[in-house]
Amino acid sequence: MQAGLLRAARLGQDLEELQRNPKTTLTRLILSDFRSYAALRFEPQARRLVFAGPNGAGKTNLLEAASLLVPGRGLRGARFSELARQGGAGGWAVAARFDNGLEIGTGAVEGAPDRREFRLNGVKPRAQSEVAEQFAAVWLTPQMDRLFTDTTSGRRKFLDRLVIALEPFHAREIAAFESASAQRNRLLAEPPFDPAWVAALEDSMARHAVAAVAARAALIARLNATLAAGGADPFPRVVLGLACPIAQKLAEAPALDVEEWLRAALRSARRADAAAKAAGYGPQKTDLLIMDALTGRPAVLSSTGQQKAMLIGIVLGHAAMIAAARGEPSLLLLDEPLVHLDAERRQALFVALEKADFPAWLTGTDLEVFKGLDAACYRVQGGVLTVQPGF
Repeated sequence: MQAGLLRAARLGQDLEELQRNPKTTLTRLILSDFRSYAALRFEPQARRLVFAGPNGAGKTNLLEAASLLVPGRGLRGARFSELARQGGAGGWAVAARFDNGLEIGTGAVEGAPDRREFRLNGVKPRAQSEVAEQFAAVWLTPQMDRLFTDTTSGRRKFLDRLVIALEPFHAREIAAFESASAQRNRLLAEPPFDPAWVAALEDSMARHAVAAVAARAALIARLNATLAAGGADPFPRVVLGLACPIAQKLAEAPALDVEEWLRAALRSARRADAAAKAAGYGPQKTDLLIMDALTGRPAVLSSTGQQKAMLIGIVLGHAAMIAAARGEPSLLLLDEPLVHLDAERRQALFVALEKADFPAWLTGTDLEVFKGLDAACYRVQGGVLTVQPGF
């Protein structure tokens, strides 16, 4: 508890220092045959940008392109083969330059449309985590409004994106567990199997599962401390938790003991797992709990407007935590963020973005609703960006 309070107390000091020395601001974005853009060279004119235009104009495509500058499938979660422009040559590419000289590029792999590769300052990195260590992006999309009523899988993916923004190696732990689990499932489905081989896979599953859940728990502890310290004010404060047997064990015992418990549990569950064709234990059983900090009421019982305000609070708190931990802010990609927000909360969002001085890209169908935000404004239509008068 004391350590959490000390981290929270340092948060304000870290953010003040960050605001005096901003870094890694995106200064140029180039798209080639990406979605609706045959070619685009865009040089942002401000730290905060607003893109307005009718549905289908290509606003979200711009944010998606920026979200692909970090590992993962971007803010839409689309297959890479879906990103190429219809009628184009079949490939796609996104490249960016930042004010500190950093260059990140990514695009389709020739002959493998469902794969992509990165370039970091012109060189292929040894691992995608090297890219994540250089630049972070956090996003909010209309689809995420369903987070509170979504499936457990949806909330878990949301949580893992938050973790990966600070701990890039978390993605490897999840992938390694899933790989070992899939191999175990195949062996259990075709008896007789080699017990030693299955035990080795269960050992791998236990190690990676405990590491993944520990990273989730650590993220939640840090984020709760940030939110409690006002990192998302004036949006509603929430408390996050994990519904997860592994997390519960980690709260009571050392990680090595929890690994041993999990290996024994997997060994005992072989017959049941063979029938279910899936492991009954692991990080895939985690659920993210979200509650109102004042009342303890589950977020799912709140109104749509309250839920949207809570979600924005989580994203802002996470962005503040990244800024304090990494010494530089993440890029906030806010797709239609004002939907379900009343006028008071719209202005609260603008104030929060300006106070923290986060780089942020926002979209909407009407520029007028962004009145009060210090930002450069662009009209998007037919793959063309036109500068509009600011507010």
